[in-house]
Amino acid sequence: MQSNTINSFSLFSDFDIQLFQAGKHYNLYNKFGSHTVNNKDVKGTYFAVWAPNAKYVSVIGNFNSWTRESHPMYARTDNSGIWELFIPTLGVGEYYKYFIESLYGEYQVEKSDPYAFYCETSPHTASVLWDLDFKWTDKSWLKKRDKENPLSGPISIYELHLGSWKRIPEEDRFMTYRELAKDIPEYCQAMGFTHVEFMPVMEHPFYGSWGYQITGYFAPSSRFGTPQDFMYLIDALHAADIGVILDWVPSHFPTDEHGLGYFDGTHLYEHADPRKGFHPDWKSFIFNFGRHEVRSFLISNAIYWLDKYHIDGLRVDGVASILYLDYSRNAGEWIPNEYGGRENLEAISFLKEFNDAVHNQRDHVFTIAEESTAWPGVTHATNAGGLGFDLKWMMGWMHDTLAYFQKDPIYRSNHQGQLTFSIYYVFTEKFVLPLSHDEVVYGKKSLLNKMPGDEWQKFANLRLLFTYMFGHPGAKMIFMGGEFAQYHEWKHDFSLDWHETDQANNKGIQKLILDLNNLYRREPALYELGHHQDGFEWLDYNDSMNSVICWIRKGKESKIFLIFIANFTPIVRENYRVGVPEMGFYHEVFNSDNLKYNGSDILNEPELETAPIPKHGKTHSLSLTLPPLGVIVLNYLKKYDDV
Repeated sequence: MQSNTINSFSLFSDFDIQLFQAGKHYNLYNKFGSHTVNNKDVKGTYFAVWAPNAKYVSVIGNFNSWTRESHPMYARTDNSGIWELFIPTLGVGEYYKYFIESLYGEYQVEKSDPYAFYCETSPHTASVLWDLDFKWTDKSWLKKRDKENPLSGPISIYELHLGSWKRIPEEDRFMTYRELAKDIPEYCQAMGFTHVEFMPVMEHPFYGSWGYQITGYFAPSSRFGTPQDFMYLIDALHAADIGVILDWVPSHFPTDEHGLGYFDGTHLYEHADPRKGFHPDWKSFIFNFGRHEVRSFLISNAIYWLDKYHIDGLRVDGVASILYLDYSRNAGEWIPNEYGGRENLEAISFLKEFNDAVHNQRDHVFTIAEESTAWPGVTHATNAGGLGFDLKWMMGWMHDTLAYFQKDPIYRSNHQGQLTFSIYYVFTEKFVLPLSHDEVVYGKKSLLNKMPGDEWQKFANLRLLFTYMFGHPGAKMIFMGGEFAQYHEWKHDFSLDWHETDQANNKGIQKLILDLNNLYRREPALYELGHHQDGFEWLDYNDSMNSVICWIRKGKESKIFLIFIANFTPIVRENYRVGVPEMGFYHEVFNSDNLKYNGSDILNEPELETAPIPKHGKTHSLSLTLPPLGVIVLNYLKKYDDV
């Protein structure tokens, strides 16, 4: 082992240092932080921290009574800014921090380890010596994942907040990772979801931030158990054939003293100029994406979750806030780039590098951008000028659709373009249709209570919304509680209202989501060309007088298609004629008004025969009954010749 320090042990080679300083080291979690090692047959712990503007650094902890003078670290002599120390006999379970005295002024601070694998439970802020040994049992899942591109199949995501999905009310506490490892996989499997997306699990001091204000980027929150407990949860999800997506937050970090901010008495991780380094909305620091060592830190963190925790996807939070220098800023509060523009060129380069690194590390792990603007090429390949994400949240669809659905049906005929506009741009990117946590919090109401009308109409509208969503091109995402029509909006301090699933209406929504997920997974027309314009055809989007739209979803084979007809009013439409691409017989494979969903059970005949009556540009058509506030889905059964 090569070393240029006074200290007798190092995990860094000269090549590691070169990569780190060039911003190209993507496995820094194997070098920085604390690691139990053997040094000349002596077991102990090796520490390494980056603090280039410190004049003194020491390891403090319960093992030395938090004494700042007991275990001074040694600065490497290669100008890397890395401090190291090997402490004999020290092992797993010890609490520690770094004491740092800056070269500048009289700044002294105690910092948590930026690379710690485990943290003391909030409100305490120490890091904990830990290893990541775990016996995984998901080899078959990983083998299957590595063979199949997930974007070629159905993706139905259940977004979940660990602290409020379920609680133990008798003890007024969170469920642990291991307790959740029984309930979450079982529930997601029973509901037909393909993936679960966890809101940030990384350690965060303020629970009310929902995990989006991270201090421990390499540590799953100790509120719910140990790193191995979280691995156990992921392993259980994989055993249930459920993929795992993590929310990842490279956009900003909190100003808590023990965190990354002002780490060695200088703006080490954040940009020094507050016009680029401080976020006015979230009152948090913004990473300096132009600093090579910071890029290595962030990309190493992304790779870490794929490597050590077998994560299947990363959803990147706040991409718009990264891309634009003037994001949420007034004139004079931001600095233009070198060309005078508002684009953050360093951040753009970082996002491209991040996506390339993830895809080079794991072929079929995918990345999702929460990007709320019309930035071009978010899901286009980096070598074609894109950012390199696999999927993007379709925020415009979410906002327009919810705005339309909140209107009383009597007014919807004047706003039909708001509903259909998304098809004009749905194939410009590869999209996820998100009904996310942001839409059911802070007084925005639950999905159910966004719907107009009496109770029957609210539930019918929600069934209509979900069925329309599953018929629309793109992957799907539903935030927890929406899948059973929770009455109240989400509150992070409380469990979901699971008792509501005993009610007939709520149970009907649950059954509807299960059947929609099964339809999605069963019918190639809903996913084979889900991100390609060849997979979609309008039949009619102009019948605003009746507030009816109808369209075709297509698979790769010409005879593989489904027809959707949606009625956005509470009026039953008798003898409604719809053109069809093939003459013969059709079957109603889905009806959101079915009695099993607690609907009014306005159904069509099991077998529907076409008539040679032209409609919607087709030579043959069907006469249908459209249920109130409902969607029907038809598949092609057979030709006349097949009878």
